[in-house]
Amino acid sequence: MNKEIKRLYEGMYILSASLSEDALKKALDRITKTIEQNGGEIQKVHTMGRKKLAYEIKGHKQGQFFLLYFSVTPKVISEMWKEYHLNEDLIRFITMRSEKVLEKLEFKQLEEA
Repeated sequence: MNKEIKRLYEGMYILSASLSEDALKKALDRITKTIEQNGGEIQKVHTMGRKKLAYEIKGHKQGQFFLLYFSVTPKVISEMWKEYHLNEDLIRFITMRSEKVLEKLEFKQLEEA
């Protein structure tokens, strides 16, 4: 019996900043349900808040940022992406392989030249 091993992934999701609090929660639930319906497990969700985008995307200048850590088999990633493209509230997303779950997000200060 060949059982595929689940791998840890890190997903960054930018949702529309114009969503109400309730609609934002539903949009995030839709993302987590997509992961869980494909046999994945959510490890950690970091809510990073509303931020200005570096450039305008689909008419949006701001977005609500979320960082999710989840475990899933590699072959279902493309299936999840197909579902993400159907989500109108999702402005942009990226999925990367991760070595560990970060419990706290910390950023280094940029050095001035």
